[in-house]
Amino acid sequence: MSDPYPSDLLPPTTPAVDGARIALVTGASRGLGRSMATHLAQAGIGVIGTYHSNSEEAGKLVAELTALDVPAAALRLDVADSESFEDFTTQIRATLDGFGVERLAYLVNNAGIGVHAPYTETTAEQFDELFHVHVKAPFFLTQLLLPLLADGGRILNVSSGLARFTGPGFAAYASAKGAIEVLTRYQAKELGERGIRVNVLVPGAIATDFGGGVVRDNEQTNRAVAAAIALGRAGEADDIGAAVPLILADGFSWANGTRIELSGGQNL
Repeated sequence: MSDPYPSDLLPPTTPAVDGARIALVTGASRGLGRSMATHLAQAGIGVIGTYHSNSEEAGKLVAELTALDVPAAALRLDVADSESFEDFTTQIRATLDGFGVERLAYLVNNAGIGVHAPYTETTAEQFDELFHVHVKAPFFLTQLLLPLLADGGRILNVSSGLARFTGPGFAAYASAKGAIEVLTRYQAKELGERGIRVNVLVPGAIATDFGGGVVRDNEQTNRAVAAAIALGRAGEADDIGAAVPLILADGFSWANGTRIELSGGQNL
């Protein structure tokens, strides 16, 4: 029986990619990651996106990005399984070779999960899962990908506004996001000798399917979120995705080790 989760999704024909800039975006088949991938492609940047299980949506994304005349592919990755990272890195190398490109220009560590549980009821299993996905994965996956990242490249980690302000039930999630903000500063310091800039993007509350879609689908939650934001509404995926090409652009190159919050002014 064929593998229901193909290891890679490549377009039937690959556009010319001489000199192309390629971004790896984890968790690109849905939500913020999908918006990031789309806006990067619209800016002329090729994308290798990862997906966890929904190969159909990943295939649709590849088709959409290829239609924008940039190289695009999707690779399956479970960021909770660090044992798979070496094989995944090999797949990245092969995909770049297929594009005729030697190095990634950008790495966006976006993939994540949400766990909502009161501090007093959070289990060790929930805590470990969150830290595997949000801290261990960006730490060790980035480490393995460094030989494939160009000197002068960019790394963008993704945190959450909940690392700055509190929300009931997010103690473990926010702690993991706080850790990724600290990691970002260390990466920026230690990779600076290669000219690699590392920053952390911090979304506020966004109306996507994340966390069961509570901000998007629960009217009471959406109103409460909007009331806490200076601009008077919950964020949308494109509020974040559209900013990513700007943050990765050369004009933003003096930002390094920087926390960039995009929340519409939440909980000011």
